[in-house]
Amino acid sequence: MAHDLLDLPDGRRIAYRLRPGASPTVVFLGGFRSDMTGTKADCLDGWAAGAGLGFLRFDYTGHGASSGRFEDGAIGDWVRDAAETIGRLTRGPLVLVGSSMGGWIALRLVAELGLRVAGLVGIAAAPDFTEDSMWAAMDAAIRERLIRDGRVEVPSDHEAPYPITRRLIEDGRENLVLRSPLRLPFPVRLLHGTADTDVAPAVALRLLAHAEGPDIRLTLVKGADHRFSSPEALALLTATVAQVVGTPSA
Repeated sequence: MAHDLLDLPDGRRIAYRLRPGASPTVVFLGGFRSDMTGTKADCLDGWAAGAGLGFLRFDYTGHGASSGRFEDGAIGDWVRDAAETIGRLTRGPLVLVGSSMGGWIALRLVAELGLRVAGLVGIAAAPDFTEDSMWAAMDAAIRERLIRDGRVEVPSDHEAPYPITRRLIEDGRENLVLRSPLRLPFPVRLLHGTADTDVAPAVALRLLAHAEGPDIRLTLVKGADHRFSSPEALALLTATVAQVVGTPSA
C-alpha cells in the first residue's frame, strides 16, 4: 500500500495516508502491534471517500511502515505520535475511531486535542490494558523477571511470542484513563463483541460505567470476536461512524 511519510521531532518518521475531504476528519487509530492496512481501516477509508469526508490513518512508531522498533515504544510514545501527526496533517473537527489499544489512545487524545474532538467510536476498546490485562495476568516470578531484566517474552495466540517491557508497563501507568474522571462531552459509541477473548466485554462495561458524558452508548454484538471484521460487523461500524459524523451510512 502506498503511503506518505511525516518527519516528527527526535527522528521519528510516521507512515500515513490522508484523504482530503470535508469536516469532520475521521481518524483511525490502530491497535497494539497492528498497522494501518487492516480491514477496518480499509472499510472506513472507502466509506469516508463515498461520504466526501477527510480520512487519516497512520502507523505509530515501531508499527507498520513507521520508524523505530516496537519493543522501544510505549503508550505515551504512541499518544504523542498520534497527537503530533493529527496536529500537523488535519484542521478542524475530528471523529476519532480507535480499535483495541487505539481506543485507549483515542481516550488519551481527548485531553491532548480538546475541543477539536467532535465524536469518538471505540471498537473493542482496551483502555488501561497494560495494567489490567498484562500486569494483572503475570505471576510473581514473571513480574520479578520483568523488573529485573527489563523485558519478558509472552506467547501470542496469533504469531510468535513478543516482548513486554518494563517501560511499557511503567509508562502505561502514567496514561491510565479508568482511575480518574473521564469526561467525554461529545457523542461516544462503543462497539464490542461478546466472543472477544482478547478484550473481555467487561472492559467495555467498565468504560461505559466510568466515563461521563451526555451521549455515550455501548453496543454488544453477540458472537463477534476481537477482530470485529465480519461483513456484519463492518456494516455496523460504518453505520455507527456515520451516525456520529451525522451523515448517511450508505
